[in-house]
Amino acid sequence: MTDDVVTDNATTGKTGGEVNRTPLTILAWLWVGVPLLYGLYELIIKVAQLFTG
Repeated sequence: MTDDVVTDNATTGKTGGEVNRTPLTILAWLWVGVPLLYGLYELIIKVAQLFTG
């Protein structure tokens, strides 16, 4: 018997047509990260202006 090797898709979580989602993941992180960093930059500038007059 060849029960030693598991190739069932249900147990491995893989499907026959897997898609590389790395570019999509990078784009999603940039979509969120760039505005977040810009907002933090603006916050630091305004806080500095608040305390320095």
